[in-house]
Order: sequence, then structure tokens, then C-alpha cells
Amino acid sequence: MRDSKIDEIFKVAKDEGRNFLYEHEAKKLFAMYDMPVTQIHVAETEDEAVEAAERIGYPIVLKIVSPQILHKSDAGGVIVGVEDEQGIRDGFNKIIKNAKAYKADAEITGILVQEMAPKGTEIIVGSTTDPTFGPTLMFGLGGIFVEILKDVSFRVAPITKTDAAEMIEEIKAVKILDGARGMPPCHKPTLADILYKTSNMLMECPEIKELDMNPILAYPDSARIVDARIIM
Repeated sequence: MRDSKIDEIFKVAKDEGRNFLYEHEAKKLFAMYDMPVTQIHVAETEDEAVEAAERIGYPIVLKIVSPQILHKSDAGGVIVGVEDEQGIRDGFNKIIKNAKAYKADAEITGILVQEMAPKGTEIIVGSTTDPTFGPTLMFGLGGIFVEILKDVSFRVAPITKTDAAEMIEEIKAVKILDGARGMPPCHKPTLADILYKTSNMLMECPEIKELDMNPILAYPDSARIVDARIIM
């Protein structure tokens, strides 16, 4: 029996006529399945953004929240590495100005104030729904690796913890996760845990048609889901 708070997330999107979850809604959903996400707050005013930033701690990432702007970077809707209150105030107003210039009639729900995760190895976990097999999970290195090398592994959900561990070992670039050429190693058990919990979530949430966690930043002892999208 899934939590009623999960039903509420999908209901809000449906009531607003959206076929996607906002990033903060997707992260809220992941957190309910005990997955590691960055701290976030959606601020409607400049003061609220400052308050959230002070609570979360600098440096901060600011992002536009708008149903009409899904590709935030294209609209100048993302500012990273904000270090102080003045930066938050300037960034808040700049993002709104950029969004209006990009799409004059864009409805702006707020500005996402997000903890800036330290640099790590970029990982992608994704899912699409196959008409025959149902939800299919994908794992790979994120960023340039997934775009150019298409170095990914797949499984049909539901998966076991063993399947999750095997998916990680199957990519060609697995040595990067082990810390090749002086790179820090990644904590594979955390990545396997994210895969396993994503599989459970997909089985319990048939509303999810596609999802992307890209990037997940992986560290020697942990990982953080930094960006996320869910299509319903």
C-alpha cells in the first residue's frame, strides 16, 4: 500500500493539467523512497529564497520553476555557485527576467533554491516504459559518456539487489567507478541501492512513464541525485 503523500504528488500535477512532475516534486518522490537527494526549497519571493539559502547553506544553485520551461538552461533559468545573500537576490531577479525574455507568457511558479553538491563522478539512472515489457531501467555514466558512448546497461523492472549490482558491473567504463587513473572511486553499494529503490518505485507508481536522474553525483562514500525529471 503506497503512501497517500505519493498519491498527492501525482494528483497535483494531474489537476494542473501537467504530464510531468517538477524537479522538486520528483525529488520529493525519490526522498519518500529513501533515495539521497539534494536539499531544495521552492521560493516565491526574493526574501523567501534568501531564507531558504541561509537554512540550506552556501553555495547554492538557483533554477526556474515553470510549466512552460522544461529545458531550464536554454532559458537562462539556472545559476550555479551562488555564495551570498546579494547573489541570491540578483540571481532570483535575473532568472525571472531571462525566463520572461525566453517565453513572455511563461507562468513562473517560483525559483528552486538547491544545495550545490560537490563535484563527483556523474551517473545516470533512467527508465522508460516498454509497451511489451513494462518499465525498463537503465544505468550508466552520465554527462558526455551517455551522450557519446551510449555506455549503459538495462534491466526490466522489478529488479533484485543482485540485478542492481550486476547492472553496475556491466558497463564498459566500470573501471572509472573503481577509481581508475587517480579518479576517486564511487560507492557502488549506494548506486545499487538507488537502482533497487527506483525499481520498487516504478512498480508502485504506474503513473511514471519515463524518468531521468541525471546527474547523480557519486562519491567514495555516498551519492546525491542532483537533477531529475519524471514524465507521466
